[in-house]
Amino acid sequence: MTDLNREREARDTSQMASSGRIAALKVLLVAHHERGEAGAVARQVVEWLRANGHRGWLLPDDADALAMAELADDTSPAEADLVVSLGGDGTMLRAVHLLDGAAVPLLGVNLGWLGYLTEVEAGGLTDALARFASGAEAGRWHLDERLMLEVVAEQADGTPLGTWRALNEAVIEKWESGHTIRLLARIDGERFTTYAADGLIVATPTGSTAYSLSARGPVVSPRHRALLLTPVAPHMLFDRSLVLDPSESVELEVLGHRPAQLSVDGRLITILREGDMLRCVPSPATACFVRFSDVRYHQVLKEKFGLSDR
Repeated sequence: MTDLNREREARDTSQMASSGRIAALKVLLVAHHERGEAGAVARQVVEWLRANGHRGWLLPDDADALAMAELADDTSPAEADLVVSLGGDGTMLRAVHLLDGAAVPLLGVNLGWLGYLTEVEAGGLTDALARFASGAEAGRWHLDERLMLEVVAEQADGTPLGTWRALNEAVIEKWESGHTIRLLARIDGERFTTYAADGLIVATPTGSTAYSLSARGPVVSPRHRALLLTPVAPHMLFDRSLVLDPSESVELEVLGHRPAQLSVDGRLITILREGDMLRCVPSPATACFVRFSDVRYHQVLKEKFGLSDR
């Protein structure tokens, strides 16, 4: 059992009353700032939580954006029993980043279009919360744990630029339009090859249906632990993705004078220049999504991408 699983088990045990229910939920709501319905749903959820002896709140930034100052609270996301994401997959990613590796379950409510990572629609949210409060021991929900990346960048002289976690991917892409960039890829410290391309994506299985998919990378089941290295518009004969074992590290070095930009899960992080390095390995932390059914991954894929029976 991993340390995170032990932490989660200890949290669940301490929160269970004699009936097996979670006595009083602490629920953080993370809401999309530009979807009008997010505020209305947040208010309804907080009212339901309070009426049933639970607590719900928004972080100050979300509360300000939705003009709901009365729900603002700066309590750390790590202290929540559950984080509820109100939006789409982008809001789910933001919720994962706010947790910063904390072992807190995340429930996604789809207020967007695709909602690939989300679990329920807005109309079913209060029922979902009631099911969650009944406790995992009641068999009414389970956790879907997803591998995340640990992303470390440093300058050519070894000066650290920072460390981040990614649920989907880390991307090094060209900064200037109309030019390719050159990137040296190392696997487990050994030179693999030099890419001339618009960029390189290091993705998780969850991220295999995000940017990597649009770059013609493979679709990988999220149950699988792997790293994907996918080139973006490569200007070379070798244009295939690599699917690597999670024990293998990926290092990317910027070659030549053209700068590149580093993005993590769609967020622009910094500009990398000649000799700067990026290293990606599996994070010891995982993202934990609440699921209420045993629908298989390929069936979710089929539904979300509108694949027909043939």
